[in-house]
Amino acid sequence: MMDFFNEHGIDLLYKTGEHLYISLAAILLGVLVAVPLGILLTRVPKFADRFVSFVGILQTIPSLAILAFFIPLVGIGKPPAILALFFYSLLPILRNTYIGVRGVNQGVVEAGRGMGMSRWQEIIKMEFPLALPVIMAGIRLSTVYLIGWAALAAFIGGGGLGDFIFDGLNLYKPTLILAGTIPATLLALAANRSLVLLENKLTPEGMKDSYKAA
Repeated sequence: MMDFFNEHGIDLLYKTGEHLYISLAAILLGVLVAVPLGILLTRVPKFADRFVSFVGILQTIPSLAILAFFIPLVGIGKPPAILALFFYSLLPILRNTYIGVRGVNQGVVEAGRGMGMSRWQEIIKMEFPLALPVIMAGIRLSTVYLIGWAALAAFIGGGGLGDFIFDGLNLYKPTLILAGTIPATLLALAANRSLVLLENKLTPEGMKDSYKAA
């Protein structure tokens, strides 16, 4: 074990940083796009169901095919890997945002409206905070999946812990496979726990029990 760290320790730290960067960049893009879009779709429910289903169908495309699709557009390396992972992050966040906002107790929203809140204020001060537990569940799911899928970035020169995994497979060295797999698993667990803590911090105390499932 010590021999492995002496030989690959610095590389392991670097690859872990690459893996985390690729994953977080993709999930951040997913949140910035899918959360506002999910809220917007609650205003057009007849179109929303078809659109969410369409996104779900697109995500049945194999991940390697998505990676290959982006290569002619942005080349090889980290950019196509981030774009492909961003693509896969959309559905859980979009669906949970839509379901969460739609499931907010409308009596609470009507009370806010009666207090003179604008539509924008209703979203920011009422609907989004009340739907936050469901939205965060989608973000956590996407984050855990993306940290695992980020290993595929190694196929297109994106780096990350996938380099260890594929080198181990090619060289028949289980130690290298474990060197890529164990840190990726720990990153996923740490990210999930961090997002749970963030959710608890962002959700107002008085609103934690006010959410009513659809």
